[in-house]
Amino acid sequence: MAVSANRLELLQIADAVAREKSIDRNIVIDAMADAIQKAAKSRYGAETNIRADINDKTGEIKLQRLLEVVENPDDFTTQIDLETAVQRNPAATIGDFIAEPLPPIDFGRVAAQSAKQVIVQKVRDAEREQQFEEFKDRIGEVINGTVKRVEYGNVIVDLGKGEAIIRRDELIPRETFRYGDRVRAYIYDVRREQRGPQIFLSRTHPQFMAKLFQMEVPEIYDGIIAIKSVARDPGSRAKIAVISSDSAIDPVGACVGMRGSRVQAVVGELQGEKIDIIPWSEDAASFIVNALQPAAVAKVVLDEDSTRIDVVVPDDQLSLAIGRRGQNVRLASQLTGWDIDIMTEEDESTRRQDEFNNNTKAFVDALNVDEMVGQLLASEGFTSVEEVAYVELDEVASIDGFDSETAEELQARAKEFLERHDREMDEERKALGVEDELLSLEGLTLPMLVALGKDDVKTVEDFAGYAADDLVGWNERKDGETTRFAGVLDGHDISRTQAEEMIMQARLAAGWITEEEMAAAATNDEAEAESPADEAVKTINVIEVE
Repeated sequence: MAVSANRLELLQIADAVAREKSIDRNIVIDAMADAIQKAAKSRYGAETNIRADINDKTGEIKLQRLLEVVENPDDFTTQIDLETAVQRNPAATIGDFIAEPLPPIDFGRVAAQSAKQVIVQKVRDAEREQQFEEFKDRIGEVINGTVKRVEYGNVIVDLGKGEAIIRRDELIPRETFRYGDRVRAYIYDVRREQRGPQIFLSRTHPQFMAKLFQMEVPEIYDGIIAIKSVARDPGSRAKIAVISSDSAIDPVGACVGMRGSRVQAVVGELQGEKIDIIPWSEDAASFIVNALQPAAVAKVVLDEDSTRIDVVVPDDQLSLAIGRRGQNVRLASQLTGWDIDIMTEEDESTRRQDEFNNNTKAFVDALNVDEMVGQLLASEGFTSVEEVAYVELDEVASIDGFDSETAEELQARAKEFLERHDREMDEERKALGVEDELLSLEGLTLPMLVALGKDDVKTVEDFAGYAADDLVGWNERKDGETTRFAGVLDGHDISRTQAEEMIMQARLAAGWITEEEMAAAATNDEAEAESPADEAVKTINVIEVE
């Protein structure tokens, strides 16, 4: 069959647009078909169900009107009765669509303009979708671009195949960019939005510095040296922890480079940000001591349950360990994932003496013993009456000056004190109106329930409304200073994870969520849900009429 010039021209236009926009040719042809379909509806009536097809090899345009086969049609522009449909095509059944050919239409000025808008919009949507698909898999890369414009402190970057934005808070402090400047940044997010895909770049993200080291240090690129963690105070100072899988290669020396050439290349890109390169260690104490460099550490005391560590430094090292406005200890804490409490040797001695005196007094009051016995228990490391009551009897009897009879008496007094204390707490709990049902939540103790009652929480539903911060407290940082806000259960030895588990138990008991929803939420937290759901495609059975 001969192909007319107009048909050839249609295909040539589709090919040209596809090449220019770097999109699939079939997408352009489909957009043209949609435009022709819209123009045909304006000719035959908007209520008419019209389908337009363009042959992607010949350029032939086919217009058809679709009529749904029904028992009793009430709209003859879109429906047809079964008897008439069978006359036209014996294979027709209820629910099928009869396709009737329509004569080709001549595009008027208005119809042509409308068709053009449809094609432009469809092509733009396809272009945006392709841009999203290209960049969504590049999250975590460092990319180069050219500054296109600066708006209210935000930098718009031309990436060649799209635009990206570096928001003001993702720029290194005091750095400025002008039109035409080359910029290097880290892709940390790509989102679908109404106005098209939005690509977000950052120069303050910790992984930006890690990627720069990977580009400068071949051993990191090859996997011989691994970057374990990064902490940054953008534009001022940073710490990076590294480890080598080859004992012959010093990870710190490799990252520094000959005469500091490698680290200086990264420092130059980060506007002079000072970088401490720390050797990573599996031993938490050693790693934290390294992370606090250049300060010298005298002693560390770890509390693994709460991931907290007390670091003791000589008096003349205190300011160095803390750093200006707490910068050094803050970065070390971010790097290691531990809460770090810095104190001098004198402060530590005073604190230990205070703890010893407080524990001694607690034992004297609770166990009705003389001060010497209280001091013996405190000096042996006992910190609470519960420990005395429930440790092995031999452990108490082994204290110098004690025998098994004394140990039994001390444990009996300790258990009696705890029972009496529980009764008092339970009475106070009831007086505050805290319901018995809260006792069923695993992890909640009577003293905790009293604290909750004082916060006007009396039912499981009340407790379900808590957030973890409400229970364990939170920190807020402003103007370089960290402020601690106490939680309702401060001082009750409860971790954030335990608080979250108890809140979820309460929400389950209150009927706010189901076990299936709780399990699904846990699964969703672990799974990556970045790809959009596939769109459902409705298929219909179309029978053409010859």
